[in-house]
Amino acid sequence: MSISLKSLYKEKISQELLKKFNYTNIHQIPKLIKIVINCGIGEAAQNPKIIDNSIEDLKLITGQKPIITRTKKSIAGFKIRDNIPIGLKVTLRNDKMYAFLNKLINLSLPRIRDFRGISQQKFDGRGNFNLGLREQIIFPEISYEQIDKIRGMNITIVTDANSDKESFALLKAFGMPFKD
Repeated sequence: MSISLKSLYKEKISQELLKKFNYTNIHQIPKLIKIVINCGIGEAAQNPKIIDNSIEDLKLITGQKPIITRTKKSIAGFKIRDNIPIGLKVTLRNDKMYAFLNKLINLSLPRIRDFRGISQQKFDGRGNFNLGLREQIIFPEISYEQIDKIRGMNITIVTDANSDKESFALLKAFGMPFKD
């Protein structure tokens, strides 16, 4: 049985980061706070049935029901009215967060066509990492025959690291496949 990422962090990764960055306190060691998955569904403004299929896909992927994000104001150029469903959002914490990260690193990312690693340029300057995926079919729970349209999503991994360097070391220790 493989060791979970949470216990791997507690036993091994935190000690490695403590030595590498010479922290004086164990509370300075960077850790994962949450993972936020966003899925924009612009075509839901014209066809509300699309949002139901996307909810089911995200529910299968994350194991948690997504919340529906709505428009804040009308934009006539995009044919969008006020308070129309336009996207989905899921926030994962604790055990579900570690399970999703494990599935993302070990199962889903290697299934991407022509995958050579993730760019290191996707850190935001505050220790958070943003990853954009073009298709939801890389996740093993999604059956190719059951999807109506290929949709992308944005995955934000939020850490409490002070810099991108510390956050990079944390994600690299978890096994995130970065390009060299």
